[in-house]
Amino acid sequence: MAAKLSPKTEPLRVMFLVTSMPVGGAETLLVNLVRRLDRTRIEPELVCLKERGPLGEELAGEIPVHSELIRHKFDIAVLPCLRRLFRERRIDAVVTVGAGDKMFWGRLAARTAGVPVVCSALHSTGWPDGVGRLNRMLTPITDAFIAVARPHGEYLVEHERFPSHKVVVIPNGVDTDRFAPGAEVDLLREQLGIGPVSPVAAIVAALRPEKNHEMFLEVARRVRRDLHDAHFLVVGDGPQRARLEQLAAELEIAPYVHFLGTRSDIPDLLNVADVNVLASHNEANPVSILEAMSTATPTVATDVGSVGESVLDGETGFLVPAGDVDQMTSRVVQLLSDPLLRGNLGEYARQLVCERWSLDVMVGGYEDLLESLWQRKMGRRIARARAARESESTEPAMV
Repeated sequence: MAAKLSPKTEPLRVMFLVTSMPVGGAETLLVNLVRRLDRTRIEPELVCLKERGPLGEELAGEIPVHSELIRHKFDIAVLPCLRRLFRERRIDAVVTVGAGDKMFWGRLAARTAGVPVVCSALHSTGWPDGVGRLNRMLTPITDAFIAVARPHGEYLVEHERFPSHKVVVIPNGVDTDRFAPGAEVDLLREQLGIGPVSPVAAIVAALRPEKNHEMFLEVARRVRRDLHDAHFLVVGDGPQRARLEQLAAELEIAPYVHFLGTRSDIPDLLNVADVNVLASHNEANPVSILEAMSTATPTVATDVGSVGESVLDGETGFLVPAGDVDQMTSRVVQLLSDPLLRGNLGEYARQLVCERWSLDVMVGGYEDLLESLWQRKMGRRIARARAARESESTEPAMV
């Protein structure tokens, strides 16, 4: 008779592993996930291979956070360090978040430490999050690759060559209660130096090359030809800030482009905005679009990665070909000029995000996946141990 595997009587101890926790879309997503996990099912911890970063410091007051474990990309001392940490903390599952060194060292350490479940969550397609040859070599020791949208999952199978049975789609999710329409924003508009009826377009993204803020600024320049009182919010920070501020000055739009850096009031800023814009070269399922949808703000975005899963052209916003400044300008002007169209698209966007991309849907996906993988892996271990015992009991006695 096959033995029945008893459910784990304690919550699974799950270690999420990242490089650092600056303020960004994927990092904010992880913070929301960790906070919402059911502590009767999952006890989360966090490893930041380098410094904690602002969001890591924030989480350190809520869960165990381990940091400063690696000195450089090829620091092999991180392997025994992580292995020892996983054993000391009695970790049941490791989830690496993103590609690169964390994906490689985290999975290798987890498997050599005997951690039952090893997963990799990926949030983008192509550069800068290409998986690479070394990381693909560890595919056999990985139980699941977590994609954030159906097209993203297909990309992981077709381009990264991960086995289809190991690719699991768990959609990104946002807090639809926090990101809600209707916030009172008159005071915030005044603080930003924006008139009460001036049209506003916003981009919420880290100031990194793949986000293509240069295109956003060129669109802003062209939009102001038609809408002379339009303003533009650039929410986020990063290594390109000084260069982008200089570009705004060169384009003679600096007084109307507000570089706001890292902000904690993004729901209010999205309520200030009439249109959300994303000009990225590549994406998976960007959280910034879901947050805008949740506030009933329509989006104009480049048709890259899995963006088309959430930005339904003509229904929740508009899609334009990557790099097409003319089309993006036309769509932004159209939405800024048509309150009725904005309202209709925004209302449907809010409805869809509540149905498909809520935080609860994402959290439940992680909880169910980790528990099912643990049950399956521990069932196999018990079966192997029983087979070994039975083999030993049937071996002939040595004379």
